[in-house]
Amino acid sequence: MSKPATLEAILLRRYKRFLADVQLADGSTITVHVPNTGSLLGCIREGSPCLLLDHGDGKRKYRHSLWMVKPGKCWICVDTGLPNRMILDAARSGKIDALSGFQEYLPEVPYGNSSRVDLLCRVHERDMLERCWVEVKATTLVDKGVAMFPDAVTARGRKHLEELSNMVRAGDRALQLFFIQRSDAELFRPADHIDPAYGAALREAQACGVELLALSSRPTKQGITIGRPIPVEL
Repeated sequence: MSKPATLEAILLRRYKRFLADVQLADGSTITVHVPNTGSLLGCIREGSPCLLLDHGDGKRKYRHSLWMVKPGKCWICVDTGLPNRMILDAARSGKIDALSGFQEYLPEVPYGNSSRVDLLCRVHERDMLERCWVEVKATTLVDKGVAMFPDAVTARGRKHLEELSNMVRAGDRALQLFFIQRSDAELFRPADHIDPAYGAALREAQACGVELLALSSRPTKQGITIGRPIPVEL
C-alpha cells in the first residue's frame, strides 16, 4: 500500500469531534476526518495552516484526514493512531533505550480486564520469561514548554494505569509512554487542572512501579521523527 499523499490547506473549523472543514488552495471547501478523540485543546485555531492526508480511497466516507495543524510556531501532529506505529517500529529498531533487549515486540495484545495493551515487549526462553507492557498516549497539549496529558477527562486512561499497575504487581515491567506530537516541549506533567483523577492515578501507578517515559518528536511537512526523552515531573 502506497503512502498517502499530503495536501496543504487552511483549517476553518472542527466539529462533532471527528470532522473538520478546511479550505484548499483553489478556494474550495471540503470536510475531512479528524483522527483524534481528545479535545485538541490549544491546537485548533481557525485560519491556521494544516496538512491533510489524501487516502485516495473512494470507499472511504471522507477521502482526506487531518494530519497536522500549525496554530503557532510549530507543527502539531493530531493523528492519535500514528504514535503506536512509530513506537513499535522504533522499539524493534532498538531506538528506545527503555525498551531495548527484548526478542519480540507485539502490538495490541489482550490483557487485564478486556483491554489491549499498545505494545508487549518480551523475552521468551526455556528458563526465562521477561515482559514489559507498554501503553502509549498521544500528547498534543503544551503550555509554555510543558507538555500535559490528558487534554480532556479520561476514564479510559485511568483504567490503563490500573492495568499496568496490576502487571507490575504480577512481577512484570510496565511503562506508560507519552508521545509528544510537537517540538516545543521541554518537560512533561499530568494535566491536573483538567483531570485531577488522572494525575492522582499516574502518581499511584509510579509509586507501584510503573515506569514513566515522555518522548519528544519533530513534526514537519515532510513527516514526523522521534526526538529525545524529556523529564517527567509529578
